[in-house]
Amino acid sequence: MAQTGEEIVAKFAARETVRGISLSPDGSKVAIISAAGDHGEALLVADLVAGSVPKQILAAGGNPDRLRFCRWASNTRLVCGVYMIAQGSNDLSFTRLIAVNNDGSKLQVLTGRAGSNALGPMQQGGNVIDFGPDGSDGSVLMTREIVPEYSTGTQLAERRSGMAVELVEATTMKRRLVEQPRKGASEYISDGHGKVRIYGLRSSDSSGYLKSKVSYFYRLAENRDWEPLSVLTLEGGQVSGFDPYAVDPAQNLVYGFDDKDGRRALYSISLDGKLTRSLVLAHPQVDVDTLIRVGRQRRVVGVSYATDRRQAEFFDPELRKLQTALAKALPKTPLLEWVDASADESKLLLWAGSDSNPGIFYRYDKAKRALEELMPVRKELAGMALATVKPVDFPAADGTRIPGYLTLPPDSDGKNLPTIVMPHGGPGARDEWTFDWLPQFFAARGYAVLQPNFRGSTGYGSEWFQKNGFQSWRTAIGDVNDGGRWLLKEGIAAPGKLAIVGWSYGGYAALQSAVLDPGLFKAIVAVAPVTDLETLRSESRRYVNYPLVDRFIGNGPHIREGSPARNAGKIKAPVLLFHGDLDENVGVGESRMMQNALKDAGAKVDYVEFKNLDHQLDSVSARKTLLGKSDAFLRAALGLQP
Repeated sequence: MAQTGEEIVAKFAARETVRGISLSPDGSKVAIISAAGDHGEALLVADLVAGSVPKQILAAGGNPDRLRFCRWASNTRLVCGVYMIAQGSNDLSFTRLIAVNNDGSKLQVLTGRAGSNALGPMQQGGNVIDFGPDGSDGSVLMTREIVPEYSTGTQLAERRSGMAVELVEATTMKRRLVEQPRKGASEYISDGHGKVRIYGLRSSDSSGYLKSKVSYFYRLAENRDWEPLSVLTLEGGQVSGFDPYAVDPAQNLVYGFDDKDGRRALYSISLDGKLTRSLVLAHPQVDVDTLIRVGRQRRVVGVSYATDRRQAEFFDPELRKLQTALAKALPKTPLLEWVDASADESKLLLWAGSDSNPGIFYRYDKAKRALEELMPVRKELAGMALATVKPVDFPAADGTRIPGYLTLPPDSDGKNLPTIVMPHGGPGARDEWTFDWLPQFFAARGYAVLQPNFRGSTGYGSEWFQKNGFQSWRTAIGDVNDGGRWLLKEGIAAPGKLAIVGWSYGGYAALQSAVLDPGLFKAIVAVAPVTDLETLRSESRRYVNYPLVDRFIGNGPHIREGSPARNAGKIKAPVLLFHGDLDENVGVGESRMMQNALKDAGAKVDYVEFKNLDHQLDSVSARKTLLGKSDAFLRAALGLQP
């Protein structure tokens, strides 16, 4: 029996059953972060040996606390990251680390004191960069921001400042300073066995704004002196220079990414004083961009890159063989990712998914050679026929072939369909061949969906990225529009049935597409869109990265010409806008401005604003509204049956 539109909306608006998962050091238990209620999370623990039903031990209601990750510090103790938005005049987000027993008892805050009388709230509550030396004793290596204290009448006030590293026993809360606070320190990299080998230093100007260069230093295995490693430059959304990611203590080297022939490639540099540099892997068409790591020590076992599909190259022979065997055992879910492992790596936690499957988590026992299914990522979609995604390319006006992905409704012949072009966010991002809930929803409602990796996307090298999707907006938006023209020419899109839908930068592209070609798309849906480049610039003034954002956006005629709110009079298609009022990525004022500009121009516009939600609109009720209203709006604008 066919599902109703309301039933399909409900299934896709449901949040993930598994939002995070971790395996205990002995491999006997999993901790699962699951969606709970409208916009909260629950932490569940399941005993895999006893086969018990997952038991909830902790909850975060979402107002304002949200669980971002939980990992096992020992077989009985978990460390979790909590994210919050402090609602007020500034609506700043901040994080804290907590520890809790696997039965929910003894909840304690791991984040250290920033310093009494410190000016303003401490935004970052630290990051876990490693576990203790043996990886399962319950201690964690974590960063801590030290802030000077302002006090009188005492010599005991904290005078130091900067990022430090502490070894904290998650059970007793005993803490020991491992790295002294270092002003300007932005990152520390451990070797996976509790020893810090690399740190990054990012200086600021006299106004406190960050500069574009990060200097990295390393230490030899046998001493604590720091030596120069590399200098990284962050400019215009692009990265140049060696960017260290992971230390391999067995080989005494660091893996990182750097440029090769205009694309990112994986290199290694020895940490023995000689700094011997070796190319590990490069690809002639795309960036090599992701390390494959496994286990509690986050051991580097391979690297991956995305062409039409993500490809993996393994350095570890055993895991290479196992990956091949599992791919044969799970042919319908060819995307495999290693998620976690027991301390001895005898038991592995993995995810397997595809374009039409959100994925399933498994535990693999090496000794038994047994694969045990644990839980699907989205239980509401289990058993539902989802659409397949096909890699395609189409010609831009200048003849350049633009890659993308075409999602067709299940059982469709791919012709004469209501069709959506869906540019991705970012703009420093790209779409890949995988499950994506938003195009899958529209495909389930009968639409074809094209996701173009227009010029301005990452993943294809610096020449493809150009000056980014804002400064090079004419090229980026031109490619998006050429995707729409290709859909019409190929007969995929029915005449008069072409729309555009986008989120964040994708929302900007959706609006700006109609500025560039007012007659192409018959309806526009923009979620949390950038609408004015000068406003986007001003939103970052209170943050330390303002100079980088300023240069990323740039100056010149493109500020006016490339801002849809300043060109609302050119937009002829009806517009539907959505935005959360706690959005820190793109301020809610941008959609309010766009709504007013469209009304002043006499255009048809509807605007939905969500209270107490950020950029992701991570709420069941909000996503029901988003999906239901978008579908109804598009059907009305394109002349489709409800």
